[in-house]
Amino acid sequence: MVSTFPNPASVDLSRVRLAIRSLQPQLVEWRRRLHQKPELGFQEKLTAEFVSHKLQEWGIEHQTAIAQTGIVATIKGDKIPTLEKQESREKTSDSALSTQNLARAKRPATANSTEKVLAIRADMDALPIQELNEVPYCSQHDGVMHACGHDGHTAIALGTAYYLQQHRQDFAGTVKIIFQPAEEGPGGAKPMIDAGVLKNPDVDAIIGLHLWNNLPLGTVGVRSGALMAAVELFDCTILGKGGHGAIPHQTIDSVVVAAQIVTALQTIVARNVNPIDSAVVTVGALHAGTAHNIIADTATMKGTVRYFNPAFHSFFKQRIEQIIAGICQSYGAKYDFRYTELYPPVINDATMAELVRSQAEAVIETPIGIVPECQTMGGEDMSFFLQEVPGCYFFLGSANPEKDLAYPHHHPRFDFDETALAMGVEIFVRCVEKFFD
Repeated sequence: MVSTFPNPASVDLSRVRLAIRSLQPQLVEWRRRLHQKPELGFQEKLTAEFVSHKLQEWGIEHQTAIAQTGIVATIKGDKIPTLEKQESREKTSDSALSTQNLARAKRPATANSTEKVLAIRADMDALPIQELNEVPYCSQHDGVMHACGHDGHTAIALGTAYYLQQHRQDFAGTVKIIFQPAEEGPGGAKPMIDAGVLKNPDVDAIIGLHLWNNLPLGTVGVRSGALMAAVELFDCTILGKGGHGAIPHQTIDSVVVAAQIVTALQTIVARNVNPIDSAVVTVGALHAGTAHNIIADTATMKGTVRYFNPAFHSFFKQRIEQIIAGICQSYGAKYDFRYTELYPPVINDATMAELVRSQAEAVIETPIGIVPECQTMGGEDMSFFLQEVPGCYFFLGSANPEKDLAYPHHHPRFDFDETALAMGVEIFVRCVEKFFD
């Protein structure tokens, strides 16, 4: 995909304001320091300490140890809306309320109900991968690596926090910056929501980004509606009856049963899902047997389900078990079935997606620029935040093949073009200023 776009080598920071451009060396320094000290989900103690230290150094109010290692920073703007804008807001009818005001209208009134609140979310965790990059900032933690760009997300969020704290006169509301643990699993968004990070003050809308090596530097992937898929997992054990490979009539062959199930599961998307919708059912692991001439009494399989349409919630779980139960019954086998609904789909609000798109256009100057067709069957627990308040999650292109920075996410040689860091801060800052305007 990257090769189909213009060469990103010409991308520079000319559209990034000077104050943010001057932060670029520090953004790189912070990102590389975090890259050297990667930590798995809910173990981000060094990362959280670094983030908290910086926030404290800059005088930014923040809470730590939320959902174990999460942090929430709060920055209040000093800008006073003009009288004309205040009167315009007062005259806005209920029918014309924006999406974010509708979200607030559903909540009980609070002391700060007239002040809008925008949240920015960044994830902090790494992956259990041994890094193969030969760079000065290579991971110092054996078997753990920032192979998905979360070190960059954290650095961008820190840069945004620093800039907003220094320029509070440029916006008129409150910004909450959420540093979230455990996106890669088991999921830190929902525990943070349960801990109240969207309350006191109540968040009206939320934005977040993902550095994306499926897009080149100098592009932004943003769209309304579904951006990323739901992530659901299933585990199944087929309970047959083992025996001699030469005497199959005395057995119930779990391998044959499992093979029939794997084949039949592919008919769900092919024959039960509207072709206009997108969905995936994948069996990623199948294990059975120990020898050439022994019919296995058990077979285990593991798989994943992905879809964009929220209407499919619970559908795949029911249909998969129906198929497993029917095939097992026909062969005389039994089964044990477990299904995990990990993350719902990432659904962007149209108003917030337009906000991000308009501000990204002001920052991105390459011929391609905005890429609306950027959906992926990958999943993200940003979806839980988007179920609570309207928002937008978007992709910030970060690949640069000419610098050998185009390896895919979760690859042991993953790395990205750090020019994207200042661009990410600029887009976030512009979104803050526009949101409160």
